[in-house]
Formats: sequence, C-alpha cells, structure tokens
Amino acid sequence: MNYLVVIAHPDDEVLGAGATMYKLAQEGHTVNVCIMSGEVNARNHRPTTEELQEDVNGSLSILGVNRVIKGEFPNIEFNTVPHLKLVQFIEKAIEETGSQVVFTHHPADLNNDHLHTSLACQAAVRLFQRRPEVSPLKELLFMEVPSATEWALNKSLNQFNPNTFIEIAEEAVDKKIEALSKYRGVMRPYPHPRSNEALKGLAAYRGGQAGMVYAESFESAFRRGF
Repeated sequence: MNYLVVIAHPDDEVLGAGATMYKLAQEGHTVNVCIMSGEVNARNHRPTTEELQEDVNGSLSILGVNRVIKGEFPNIEFNTVPHLKLVQFIEKAIEETGSQVVFTHHPADLNNDHLHTSLACQAAVRLFQRRPEVSPLKELLFMEVPSATEWALNKSLNQFNPNTFIEIAEEAVDKKIEALSKYRGVMRPYPHPRSNEALKGLAAYRGGQAGMVYAESFESAFRRGF
C-alpha cells in the first residue's frame, strides 16, 4: 500500500501520525510525506533553511519515510494562496506517489494553514474520479496534531471525533518522540502537549479508548472498500 501524509509544516506529520508512519514502514508499506510549506518563518527561534532540512531528513529517516515532497507556500499565510494552487500541488503529489491512503489535518483545527491544507486535500483526493490512470483512493483520514487540533474553539465546526484507532507498540511511540526531537525547538517540558510525557500519555489514552495499550487515533472521512 502507498500512504501519503499531507501536512502544512515540518513536524506536523510526526505529531499527527509519527508512530503509525513508523509501523507502516516497518510492515513494508510505502510512506511518503507532502509538506506544503518548507519554511518556518513565523516560528520563534526558527532554524535556518539548512538546519530545517537537516531536521526533516533526520526525523523522517527514523520513521522510514520513502520520499518527501516540499512546497513553497508562505508560512501561516495559506489563506492568501488561491485554493486551486494548493489543490493542484496535492493532486500532483498523489499522482507522483500513487497514493491510496491519505492522512491530513482536521478541518476544524485552529491553525489557519492546517485548515487550508485540509480543505485543499479534501478536493484533491477526488483526483481518481477525474483521472482513471490515478490509483483509486481507499481512505482519507484526519489527524490530531497536539497543540493545534485540541484548540478547535469554534463550536460551529465539528471538532475532531476519532473513529479509527491504529494500534502501535511502545517502540513506535518512542520512535515518534525521537523523530520529533530531531526538530530543534519543537519539544517542550511537561505539561505542554509537545512533551514526552504528554505524547506518550495521549497514545495511552487513545489506546485505552479502543482496548489497546497504545494507539494513534484518526477520523476517517472517506473509505472505499479495501
């Protein structure tokens, strides 16, 4: 199976699905990542372009990612980019990687770039209906990104409601934390949601919801019979 994780910024992929990505890669599946903005200009204590590239490579190599596709859309300014440009960029990534399952942000996420990435991704995954040579999409899954998804304060939107739980071993949780630690300046001391304790606690909580020791949770938005 070919999996594609479509995210707004470097580190979102690890926060949302790092342990699942590691598990899938270990099982022999192909996992690719599409990062819409390869810059972090709005971040405090931001790394240089060269440092960020090192961080991405170091992090995703731990998780066994096959390929990284990077866009140059402006950080925290996706709302200024024509929707069609975002959609077409994701469509190209889907086509180039032959992706059958796509993970992306939840559309009620507080972060503006996450929102627009999700909306564009929802449009892009219909590509197989317009292009018969493109692999049919089997599933679209929304992720939860700690420190962003839980801040869905707009009650008029449907908040993240997990209905898919992927069981992960403790090793995969540890690999997720190790991969996230490669992104300089991202981890925080507990009780921040991007701390070792909070990330492991979330995996235990989601696991407990589904009768597992550890799990990552997702909201399946579209599923076509496997």
